[in-house]
Amino acid sequence: MFELVLHAPQALVERIGDALADELDALSVSVEDSDADTEAEQALFGEPGLPAPAAAWARSTLRALFAERTQAEAAATRLLAQDWGEGLQLQAIAEVAEQDWVRITQSQFEPIAITPGFWIVPSWHDAPPQAQRVLRLDPGMAFGTGTHPTTRMCLRWIAETAGQQVEQVEQGRQERGGPLRRVLDYGCGSGILAIAAALHGAGAVDAVDIDPAAITATQANAQANGVALAVTGLPDAAHGPYTAVLANILASPLKLLAPLLCAQLAPGAALVLAGILTRQTAELQQAYAPWLALQVADEQEGWVLLVGAAPGSAPAGR
Repeated sequence: MFELVLHAPQALVERIGDALADELDALSVSVEDSDADTEAEQALFGEPGLPAPAAAWARSTLRALFAERTQAEAAATRLLAQDWGEGLQLQAIAEVAEQDWVRITQSQFEPIAITPGFWIVPSWHDAPPQAQRVLRLDPGMAFGTGTHPTTRMCLRWIAETAGQQVEQVEQGRQERGGPLRRVLDYGCGSGILAIAAALHGAGAVDAVDIDPAAITATQANAQANGVALAVTGLPDAAHGPYTAVLANILASPLKLLAPLLCAQLAPGAALVLAGILTRQTAELQQAYAPWLALQVADEQEGWVLLVGAAPGSAPAGR
């Protein structure tokens, strides 16, 4: 396998990337900031449904893989000959050594501690001895491996809420059930939050997502963890009321979903929202103010977890 490395100005990146992928038989194409790790490095952030802040970095490095050197050389020759290619530079054509990509990928994912006793553990790892509750999850097509701060905060909320419920039941201050009596994971991705709720004793858990791949991943992951989810399907499969609704998405869709998510809440139910940057806290609180008050329950690496309670008293325990 051979790698073609090109430097290109911002205006050419999309056109060159399309040509490499669609016309020049590249096996893969990646783009990175040529100025990464320098003072000129430029971060590009965006959210689904909103225009990208820029199409590419001011100077980008494109890396394309080819099965044969002749293919890489032909691609470079053709691109450099285009009359629209001013500023395009050939950096290198180099052979890529054979590697065990599966093992390399797996080495990037280690067991993750959510609480001292609750761990997310990939299938190829043994659970640490201190783990009292283990959620097995492998990286897949759907979002949610437990590595992102938003996911970890949601998981921590589930674990801590379950622990508080057990303590209150044992002390006779609460009947069995509580916020985890009936749970909705809206935008379930890999199903990690739904599975965590089930592992922590939730009475019934529904998991929905707009992406069919997420539904498939959630069903497979639930089976691998030995839990049964009440519902897995598209969003219209969700039917409240729920005693807890969790949505780890992003700020823009969460604002649009405010009426829908709040309509799913039972009296006194918990609404748990993540995927929100600290600077977006006020606008989310304002968006949900007609239904409930959201408070910052956790914060990590510039992200916040917002939690609110629906008006009214929580229903009696089961």
